[in-house]
Amino acid sequence: MSEENILIRSDKEGVVHLRLNRPANLNTLSEAMIGRLEEEIASINADPNVRCVVLSAEGRAFCAGHDLSEMRATPEHAYYQALFKRCGKMMQSLVALPVPIIAQVQGAAVAAGCQLAASCDLAIAAESARFAVPGINLGLFCSTPAVALSRSVSAKRAFDMLVTGDMINAETALNSGLISEVVPDDQLDAAVQAKVDKILSKDPQAVRYGKAMFHPQRQMDLAQAYDYAADVMAENMMEPSTTAGIDKFLGRA
Repeated sequence: MSEENILIRSDKEGVVHLRLNRPANLNTLSEAMIGRLEEEIASINADPNVRCVVLSAEGRAFCAGHDLSEMRATPEHAYYQALFKRCGKMMQSLVALPVPIIAQVQGAAVAAGCQLAASCDLAIAAESARFAVPGINLGLFCSTPAVALSRSVSAKRAFDMLVTGDMINAETALNSGLISEVVPDDQLDAAVQAKVDKILSKDPQAVRYGKAMFHPQRQMDLAQAYDYAADVMAENMMEPSTTAGIDKFLGRA
């Protein structure tokens, strides 16, 4: 398989579908895969017509994390440090996308694959999906996945997963806040499409304002968050589409 085909992109009516396509390797995040994700995220950032992104995967696993064989081929501290930092920046770029990104999870999402799902705004999983950060079983604490995981679930749930390496099922992941919805396996595509359709039914500018403010305010203290949110909301109120929507609601249009 050529490196161009390890991530498949398709566009339709403002929706970008990104599909991890290394099924024989359980869609591990090789350097090439990280590079392709970086390229597509940069392209999406530059396109004002994109309204939503769906991240899915081919085969029986969503993503099995980093490519350990590739990593062991270069046993150097500087290499590992650069790789983990590069992957971390890619994960941050998902959070910083100007539009919602939905993880469509089937099979296993483990280690950096769990991190990938946690880094998306929404995650819809099949009932058979499983989640883990099992590096500890190999003598490696999943430190970088811990960053995204601990921002999605409670500290105790995150640390339990990290220090035991235990796999959790989709229902537990839902109850923990790691994912946003669980559906029967044969309804996964339809459930993701329904969520996309609901997002597309909303004012696109309002959605972009919301995505831009939501994650930054979570890192602020309460007073800062309210000040920041007030500025964003005031700017949003000045949009012609917002004015039109409110006037219609009030019966003026």
